[in-house]
Amino acid sequence: MSAIDVVPVSGLASFLAFCRMPRTLYSGHPGFAPSLDAERWTLYAHWLNPHFKQVTSQAWLARRGGRAVGRIAAQIYRPEITPLGASRAQFGSLDAVDDRDVVAALTATAEAWLRERGAAIIHGPFSPSVNSETGLLVQGFDAVPMMFMPWHPPYLGPLLEACGYGKARDLISYRYRPTKADARDSGVTARPEWRDRLKIRPLRLKDIRSEAAVITGIFNDAWGHNWGYVPLTVDELVSTADALKFVMPEDFGFVFELDGEPAAFGIGIPNLHEMTADLKGRLFPFGLRLIGRVRNARFKTARIALFGVRKKFQRSATGGVIILGLVDRMRQLYRTYNLEQIEFGWVLEDNAQMRRPIELGGAQVDKVHRVYEKQLVARAVSANEPAATTAGANSEALARGLV
Repeated sequence: MSAIDVVPVSGLASFLAFCRMPRTLYSGHPGFAPSLDAERWTLYAHWLNPHFKQVTSQAWLARRGGRAVGRIAAQIYRPEITPLGASRAQFGSLDAVDDRDVVAALTATAEAWLRERGAAIIHGPFSPSVNSETGLLVQGFDAVPMMFMPWHPPYLGPLLEACGYGKARDLISYRYRPTKADARDSGVTARPEWRDRLKIRPLRLKDIRSEAAVITGIFNDAWGHNWGYVPLTVDELVSTADALKFVMPEDFGFVFELDGEPAAFGIGIPNLHEMTADLKGRLFPFGLRLIGRVRNARFKTARIALFGVRKKFQRSATGGVIILGLVDRMRQLYRTYNLEQIEFGWVLEDNAQMRRPIELGGAQVDKVHRVYEKQLVARAVSANEPAATTAGANSEALARGLV
C-alpha cells in the first residue's frame, strides 16, 4: 500500500481542497449534506473569520497515491485566552476515509505541531472554535442534517479512539416535533405577573452591529461558566450575521427583555441544507435562488443555533419562565412556517437546568457530538500516588497551568 502524505495547507488550491474535503469524502453517505463552498471559505479563511486573530493555527491535507484521504487542523490560543476547563491546544476539522493509518497520520501530525508549542493536552474537534462547529458526531448519523452542525461517518469516532483519544464531554442536540397535544403555547409570558415585565422583540437585523453588542454581552455572561467557554467577540458574531441576515427570516431572531433590559436571546436559522442540495456546494451562478427559497418559506426544518440567559436569572423562576418562553417561540415558528422539525442544540450533557425544560417541552435527543481529549506529555506519578483516569489527569494538568 502506498505511503500517506500529510502536507500543510498552503496556497489557494490546497485551501479550496481543504474546504471541500467533507464533500469529497462523504458524498452519497446517508445523513450527509454538503455545505456551500462560499460559506466554508468564510469559516476557514484567516482574513475573513476574526477567530483566527486569537490563535496560531495550521491545517493539513492527507493524500495516498494521489487521492485525497483526509484533513485536520490544529490551533493554540494566545497565552491570555484559556478555554474554561479545556486546553488552549486544540484540533479540529478532522475528516478521513475509513482507515486507521490515515487518522493516525493526521492526528500524529497535529499532535507534533502542538507539542512543539508546549502543549501537554489536546482537545477537539473545534472547527474552528467552540463558538462555531464543535465535536465529532457519535450518535444520529442518519438524522436530518442541519446547518453549522458537523457530520461524520460512524467509523470516525472509533478510529480516533484507537489513536488514544477519550471522551471529554458530550454535546446534545434535540429534535422538536410537537404533537397536537403539546403544540399549544404555555402562555407563560401572558400571565399577569409577567405580561408587563417580560417582552419578546425581534432582532434588528438592519442594525446588526449594535444588536451584536447586546447578543455577545448576554452570551458571554450566560456561557461564561460552561466547559470549553471562550468569549464570543462582536466581530465574530457580525461576520456570521452579515451573511445570515440575507437568508434568515426576521422572526427567527429574538430578544427577551425583562423590565426593559435585555435578559436573554435566541437565534434560529432555516435549514439551508434543504434548499442547497441541488446547488452541489456552489452558490454561483444560482445563489439568488437560495434567497428566494427562504423568502418563500420553502423549508421544512430549522435550528435554534444560539440561545443564552443572563447568569443572574439562571437557576431561578425567572430563568425557567424565559426558557418556557423559548419553547413557546419554537412552537410559534413551527406553526407559522408549517415546519416538520426544529432542532435545538447543542447543550452540554451535564447542563441539567437547560436540558430539563427542553425535554419537558416535548423535545427528544436527536444527535450527540463528542469532544475528545488526549494527554500529549506523560505525567510523572510517584510510587504512593494512585493511578489516575485520563480525564482526572488532564484536569490536574490544566489546574497546574499546563497548556
